[in-house]
Amino acid sequence: MKTIFKRPESLTLTPMHYCPGCTHGIIHRLVAEVLDELDLRERTVGIASVGCSVLSYNYFNCDMQEASHGRAPAVATGIKRARPDLIVFTYQGDGDLASIGMAEIVHAANRGEKFTVVFVNNTVYGMTGGQMAPTTMPGQVTTTTPRGRDVDDIGYPVRMCEILASLRTPGFIERVAANTPQHIIRAKRAIKKAFQYQVEGRCFSFVECLSTCPTNWGLSPYKATQWLEENMVPYYPLKNFKTPEESEEGGKNAD
Repeated sequence: MKTIFKRPESLTLTPMHYCPGCTHGIIHRLVAEVLDELDLRERTVGIASVGCSVLSYNYFNCDMQEASHGRAPAVATGIKRARPDLIVFTYQGDGDLASIGMAEIVHAANRGEKFTVVFVNNTVYGMTGGQMAPTTMPGQVTTTTPRGRDVDDIGYPVRMCEILASLRTPGFIERVAANTPQHIIRAKRAIKKAFQYQVEGRCFSFVECLSTCPTNWGLSPYKATQWLEENMVPYYPLKNFKTPEESEEGGKNAD
């Protein structure tokens, strides 16, 4: 019998710790499939951040490093500059990247560091109990915003793709989602393109994946996928924001 679906070689056999309905596992698989398809596993180093993804070094079957909270881009910068022949990626959540790690990611992108970032946005601090994150939606209830996020008091959610796309430095910036089959197919294409740009030595690449958090949202897995579509996608539009070709050709991102 011909096998048409199997575990990627770039994933280990370790059972994942993620909550039922969490789409971290889907995103892990997409990254692993891309590493296999581009034949990158043996020269790839991943950086695990602090958050729900803290144990991702148990799941990816490639060399992995652990970084202090928010510092994955700094670790990736050091590895990539010391060994430019390696393929380096960070796997970070919104509480890690968009809060304590905000300066790290902005400056790495502005320097044009040639590594890949997979940014998982589920609008809460998932691992530590569901507190408000920089990406928490207006009016969203969390353990630290029991009456909902008040934008007049706390400000609006941070949109990382839009911030990074505004930098003059060439880069690849795209936002995708992992809540429907159609979105997952598009997400894999974006992740593959992000790694391909690194293989070519072209630019900094950043893929934001909108993800569910049924446990901290207080929803069933199915309801969580609907909530993402109805609430997150309108505020966090799924689109490509920047490609290096636009800067090279004097397109919309050039001065």
